[in-house]
Amino acid sequence: MPADDIILIPNRSDNYIYLLRCPNSGVTAVIDPGDAAPVIKELSKRGWSLDIIINTHHHNDHVGGNAELKQKFGAKIICPTAEAAKIGNLDETVAEGDVVKVGDLEARIYDVPGHTAGHIAFYFPAVSAVFSGDSLFALGCGRLFEGTAEQMWHSLIKFRTLPVDTRLYCGHEYTLSNARFALTIEPENAALQARASAIETLRKADRPTIPSTIGEEIDTNPFLRADVPAVGQAMGMSGAPAEIVFTEIRHRKDNF
Repeated sequence: MPADDIILIPNRSDNYIYLLRCPNSGVTAVIDPGDAAPVIKELSKRGWSLDIIINTHHHNDHVGGNAELKQKFGAKIICPTAEAAKIGNLDETVAEGDVVKVGDLEARIYDVPGHTAGHIAFYFPAVSAVFSGDSLFALGCGRLFEGTAEQMWHSLIKFRTLPVDTRLYCGHEYTLSNARFALTIEPENAALQARASAIETLRKADRPTIPSTIGEEIDTNPFLRADVPAVGQAMGMSGAPAEIVFTEIRHRKDNF
């Protein structure tokens, strides 16, 4: 797949919007357009139109551009079934087990509640990419606005079932702060130390840290590692159930 078929568009202070283009058909989707203007600018620059609008959850910084983009391009809006009433003006709703097509590219849908009650993720096997919205971040996870820690833990471990080379495209550039926090949980994790150093370098150069890979997250993201004995031990919680360790990690991050 050509490198420019997934386009990262910075938006607001730390949001990311993504364009995904099927290389065979030219069908183009936007994922989580918080605002329309930067999407229209990028499409115009590339001479592309827009066919599909994909939303992972209902928060305005992920859906705020829906109406303008739909009006301008006639694009179809696809959103979580469980959040349809909060998003509105939609054309199709999807939930776990459903498939979404962007031209020849197919996405498998995963229900990943926790940040919001109906949050979903879109996994495109053909391009080794998952769009996680605000559920799984690079080295982090979303705050629990509408769900429980137990829900979020069970949502996040679904991502560990994906191939390790799957590229993670999340909703925000939070990685530097997440890395600094992760080191407070696992200061002796050599892979995390190396990754944190690389992230510091990227951000000093004002370069994005996205995408990461699922393999990197499995090795370094404390929120995906709550059932790893070394994590519980480092936190003084040896033998505690994963849900309890995860809850404590989320609590510490909320107060970091």
